[in-house]
Amino acid sequence: MAKKKPEKPQRILTPRQISRWEQQKRRQRIILITGISVIVLALAIVVVGWYLGQYKPLQETVIKVNETEFTMDYYVEMLKLEGSYHQTSDLSYLTSSVVQNIQRNELIRQGALELGISVTDEEVMTELKNNDLPDKEVYRDLVRYQMLTERLLDIHFDPQIPLSAEQRQVMAMMLESESKALDVRSQLVSDEDFGELAEEMSLEPYSRDKGGDFGWVPRVILQDILKTAIVDDIFSHKVGELSQPIYDEEAEKWVGYWLVKVLDRNEEEEETHIQLMLLGSEEEAQDIRRQLEAGAEWGPLAVEHSQMKGVAENEGEFLISPGEMSPPIDDYAHSPETEIGATSEPIRDETVTTKGGYWLIEVLDEDAERRIDTGYRDYLKSQAFDEWISSLLADEDNEVVNYLDAEKTSWAIEQALRG
Repeated sequence: MAKKKPEKPQRILTPRQISRWEQQKRRQRIILITGISVIVLALAIVVVGWYLGQYKPLQETVIKVNETEFTMDYYVEMLKLEGSYHQTSDLSYLTSSVVQNIQRNELIRQGALELGISVTDEEVMTELKNNDLPDKEVYRDLVRYQMLTERLLDIHFDPQIPLSAEQRQVMAMMLESESKALDVRSQLVSDEDFGELAEEMSLEPYSRDKGGDFGWVPRVILQDILKTAIVDDIFSHKVGELSQPIYDEEAEKWVGYWLVKVLDRNEEEEETHIQLMLLGSEEEAQDIRRQLEAGAEWGPLAVEHSQMKGVAENEGEFLISPGEMSPPIDDYAHSPETEIGATSEPIRDETVTTKGGYWLIEVLDEDAERRIDTGYRDYLKSQAFDEWISSLLADEDNEVVNYLDAEKTSWAIEQALRG
């Protein structure tokens, strides 16, 4: 039979040992508590820093449209979305447009609601899913505004646009001078093609692009295209007759004629002292040139006739460096072959616009009540919609506030660029 192993006698701690052990436990607790406190403090600093540096600024209201408030977070998200749409990392030039879009879209929502037009959350969610868009606030709002725009155009503005109106079937072109217009008119009388001549010679952009053929067009559309009193002439002109040249002082054309005089040239500084005049036709330029050669002063003639901005202040006198003016002027002014003190021949420039020209018009047909083309009606609806939005923006009863300053805008750009 195996012997029973004797039990180990219980160790008796002395009071001194007990005291030392308790001190050791207290030190361990202090170290543990201190460590935990340091960790908690560090976490608190991080959390407070995040709250003050990120969370709180993002929750700050930066835009207000009546009772609706938009936070910095919303603005940053919209800024990121706009930047991705434009595929640019330079968001600074988008900041103002994003603010305006937020304000505009919210005014549309509120204005539509007053007209009894709205879009439900369910409709928005369906549209997001159909277009595979994320379920985020900025996307929900953009989809809502797009759907509201379509409903406003169809429900509210479409009934305001008539289905038919008085219309004219018009051919038209604009020339720079009466003599040029008379020359082209004689070609048309000799059975030259109106479209071909207009495409080649018309100086008004729309008529040139259309080969002179405006088609069937209502007065309101033609007025918006041409923006001058020539529309009244068109709608009072006899059908089937080719007009004589009709002067239009308001019409803009993509051509001008320069008169240039080089007064002095500083080769070291690459500066040229010149006098300039911008005239609306070659004929006018030649007439002014003859007056100058006969002894007339440049300044008064420039103030009276030149179409350059600021001519009243400087009388057409400039100090220019290479690259500052349009190519025709640049080439002439800085050329070593240009004679100092001599007035140039008229220099044609198709990179500038001038006012004034002569129309040739032919009304092929008329209809007192012709159905308006769908494209024209859509244009008129969009125009009415834009005018409605402008009225909302101009309404003093609408409180539209932008709290963003330069510092907050810069901070928003930084957040948006972080992604």
